[in-house]
Amino acid sequence: MTTRVALVGGTGKLGAIIRSVIDEQDGFDVHAVLTSRSDLGELDGADLVVDASTPAVSVDVVRAAVERGVNVLVGTSGWSQERIALVRPLVEAAGTGAVFIPNFSVGSVLGSALAAIAAPFFGSAEIIEAHRHTKIDSPSGTAVRTAELIAEARAGQGPVDAPHVDQRARGQQVAGVPIHSLRRPGVVAEQQVILSGPGESLTIRHDTVDSAEAYAPGIRLALPYARDARGVIVGLERIIDLGIVPSA
Repeated sequence: MTTRVALVGGTGKLGAIIRSVIDEQDGFDVHAVLTSRSDLGELDGADLVVDASTPAVSVDVVRAAVERGVNVLVGTSGWSQERIALVRPLVEAAGTGAVFIPNFSVGSVLGSALAAIAAPFFGSAEIIEAHRHTKIDSPSGTAVRTAELIAEARAGQGPVDAPHVDQRARGQQVAGVPIHSLRRPGVVAEQQVILSGPGESLTIRHDTVDSAEAYAPGIRLALPYARDARGVIVGLERIIDLGIVPSA
C-alpha cells in the first residue's frame, strides 16, 4: 500500500531534498506540497505529514497532523526538549507518532553521539555551530540536541563548567552548555564540540559540504520509521541504533 505524504515547506532547500527522496522511495507518494504559508487544510487525505517549514509554523503543523490522527516527521529546526514537551501529551492522547529529527545527516548524528560519550570525562564542553546566512533560527536544532545529549550523559557528574555565562559574548546556554552560533555565506553546516579537562582538550567536528548527499540517507531511514512510529521519538540515533540511545 502506498503512503500518501503531505510535505510542508516543500519549496525550501530541505523540503526539495525530502521531495526528491519521496519520489524515488518505493511505497511513498507525494500527496500534497505546502509552503509555510499554506492552509493546513491541505493536509487532509495524507497518511503521513513531513514538516520542513519554519520554527514559527512547525508547531501548528504538528498539531494539525495530530488532530487528523496522522503521524508526523519533523525536520524543522527549533524543537528543544521544552518545546517537544508541549506537544507530547497531544501525540500520546491521539495514539499517533511524532518523530523529530534535528539533523538527517548520519555523520552529524555520530558526531553528537561521540560528544555525549566523551562528555562525562571532561569538565568543560562548548559548542560552535555555523550555518549559511539565510538560516533564521539560532542556535541550530543540531546544536540544541547535542547540548541536551551532553547534559544527559553527564547526569551523574552534574552540569559542565561554564564560567562567566552571564556575559552575552559567552553564548547561549542550552542544558547548561554554551553554544556559539555563526551565520555566514559560503557554508552549509558545521559543528564543533570542544571538550576540555586538565592539560588536554578534545574537538569533535562535523562538516556538511553537500546537503542533498548528506541528508538523503537519513531521510530514507526516517520515512518508513515515522510512518509506523507511536509516541514521541527524538533524533536519528533512535532509528539507526548507535548503542547509546537516550531516554527521550
